[in-house]
Amino acid sequence: MPLAQLRSNAGRLSGAEQGFTAFVTEHECRLRRAFVAAYGGERGREATAESLAFAWEHWDRISRMDNAPGYLFRVGQSRTRQRRTILTFAVREEDDPMVEPALVPALKSLSARQRTAVVLVHGFGWTIREVAELTGTRVTTVQNHLERGLAKLRRALEGDRRWTI
Repeated sequence: MPLAQLRSNAGRLSGAEQGFTAFVTEHECRLRRAFVAAYGGERGREATAESLAFAWEHWDRISRMDNAPGYLFRVGQSRTRQRRTILTFAVREEDDPMVEPALVPALKSLSARQRTAVVLVHGFGWTIREVAELTGTRVTTVQNHLERGLAKLRRALEGDRRWTI
């Protein structure tokens, strides 16, 4: 059911449905951003949908978890890994790109964990602690992935010295 339809039906929903609707409203955007950062646009949206479908199927258990978004991120990761599709990012076909053209291939060259850390922290302004909580890893692990990813991006973009990360 689309999010807008869930919101419009909120008055007629049961307690569990209202709880799930509130959960989706609060966490769907952040989950989607994390999955898109890790797996690209199409796979990221699919992983988000699959993790939320899993949440609905197991809502009685998920609703009681301390870190349900983090758990669902792991669910989406495991289901996405099973399919082994190629990571793709949409490239804008304009004369004056809004980002450095070499950035997309450089991001593709990062591991999924490095790309997730870099995009969520520097692209969306998340804290390292927020990324760690969502991915179910330690803050120091996220910091290491972030530092390694940034170092790799710097090396890839080294030819154009005007860009700093």
